[in-house]
Amino acid sequence: MTKTVILTDEHLDQGTAKTAHGLLRHSEKYEIVGVIDSKFAGKRTDEVLSRCKPVKIYPDLPSVLDEKDVENLIVGVATVGGYLPENFKEHIEEAVENGLDIISGLHYFLSEDEQLKEMAEEHGVELKDIRKSPPLEELHYFQNRKEEIDALTIPFLGTDSSVGKRTALLETYKALKKRDNKVEWVATGQTGLLQGADYGLPLDSIEGDYMVGELEHQIWRAWEENEPDFILIEGQGSISHPAYVCGSRAILSASQPDGVVLQHDPARPYRHYKEDELHWPMPELDTEIELIKKFSGSDVIAITLNPVDLTEEEKEKYIIKYEQQYHVPSADALEDPGKIANRIEVQDSLN
Repeated sequence: MTKTVILTDEHLDQGTAKTAHGLLRHSEKYEIVGVIDSKFAGKRTDEVLSRCKPVKIYPDLPSVLDEKDVENLIVGVATVGGYLPENFKEHIEEAVENGLDIISGLHYFLSEDEQLKEMAEEHGVELKDIRKSPPLEELHYFQNRKEEIDALTIPFLGTDSSVGKRTALLETYKALKKRDNKVEWVATGQTGLLQGADYGLPLDSIEGDYMVGELEHQIWRAWEENEPDFILIEGQGSISHPAYVCGSRAILSASQPDGVVLQHDPARPYRHYKEDELHWPMPELDTEIELIKKFSGSDVIAITLNPVDLTEEEKEKYIIKYEQQYHVPSADALEDPGKIANRIEVQDSLN
């Protein structure tokens, strides 16, 4: 794994830093040796975030280089609209000057920034924009290949964006693998690709005509190359989200699911989208479950919780409530992924 520093300056404790959060919890490609964030310099990441790898936080790149060998810098934020925060440019330029490759998952493509492009050429480094769509001629139309796939396809959807869908998926993925199941997962966003998914695409960068077909192709590849028992698909946004509906709709169409795991934050009052301005209320679970059934014909087979703003007692009450109300298992996937893995294994016997 290549030694990597993550840039989150002034964002580490916010939802915009979900790329950093994901990499600090699970990374198969990069060894995270530090985080650059002037707001939390001197602390460790586990003092700012829950349940993550403890990594030292530095005020700037020179402080990192004084102590660590570093090969890459990853832009660790996923901003609304995919813009590059103004205070990041100086850090990136400094990294280029020090010979680091830069990896970004933003819609703002660093490789098309003329100043950065010139600097990168001068210093012999790469600007890697992983959210760039493949060339049009490499994309695939929808071909209805579900019948060719003899594996259960299970999307992990959510009631909101940045609610923990990918984390719930990865914990369940690891739990299934520990039981000697053959399982693959398909990333649909930049963080999952950075974490090391063998299959996937930046779904929100794909031309509309190809979104479903290209994701279907990635799911089919996971089956064709490995013949797993289960294929887990990362969710995006929410099927009822006013701003981020396209991802969930495409995921349901591409995967034609055998069951859906639904991630929810019961303490979150507003959608994670300009919540200070718009105050879009979170949906009721009933509404989300009904929409998923309507669009896919599939049932929600488990409900996972994001408990970040819940006490342990509150979390347990919600788990009991959801299990009694919806007659499916419910769990905090970071603590009890085995419960969700059990349900997926049961689903295999039912299909």
